[in-house]
This record gives sequence, C-alpha cells and structure tokens, in this order.
Amino acid sequence: MKKLIYSAILIFTMSAVFTSCREDKKDKVEDAVEDVTDDIGDGIEDATDDMGDGLEDIGDEIEDVVD
Repeated sequence: MKKLIYSAILIFTMSAVFTSCREDKKDKVEDAVEDVTDDIGDGIEDATDDMGDGLEDIGDEIEDVVD
C-alpha cells in the first residue's frame, strides 16, 4: 500500500513540475502579433511622413514655376 501511495505522489509531483515549467504558446503568439502590428504601424507612419514631405516639395516646385 505504501508503494502505491508513494508512486501516486511521485507521479503527481512529476506532472506538476513539468506542467508548470512549460511556456504558454498563447503568450508567444500574442507577443509576435504585437511586434508585427507595431512594425506595420511604424512603416505606415514613416510612409505617410515621406509622402507628406514629397507633396510639400512638389508644392514648392509648383510655386517656383508659377512665380
């Protein structure tokens, strides 16, 4: 009877140790999605800034031609 109880305790302990040390896949996926979203947002912001600068340059050139 003692061997059965000890075996059950050992199995429970081993399963608790290995289960608690495992990383959660959801956390990895959420972090990856957040990183990609941040990168896309930064890319869109940079592209918008570049386009605004280009439009200002075109506006300046048009004013030079008109004057």
